[in-house]
Amino acid sequence: MKVAYVISSANTRTILDKMIIPQMEQGIHGAEVVGMFFVFDNTYLLEKGSDIGDRLQKLHDKTDVILLACDQCVEERQIGDKLIEGAAVGCFPLLYTALQSVGVDQVITL
Repeated sequence: MKVAYVISSANTRTILDKMIIPQMEQGIHGAEVVGMFFVFDNTYLLEKGSDIGDRLQKLHDKTDVILLACDQCVEERQIGDKLIEGAAVGCFPLLYTALQSVGVDQVITL
């Protein structure tokens, strides 16, 4: 099963750091993660030099997982030039197109 996550809640950092990313790194997540859409303050998780950002970059390099940061959220936080290389910036129309191209089965909001 192919899944995508919308990363929107304040507690998502812990879920990513302690559960999802380690499972993906070990290949035991149980579903193929094909995309992650980061909104609000969660866009900071995609910053270069951060532990989670660096780990997500490695996963992107290995699996081509789509890492998309909300364009308005990035603009409001003035971090457009601070994101990891694997992160794209866009809005829902770009997300829909990207997820359609990889054949996502489930979208899960965290």
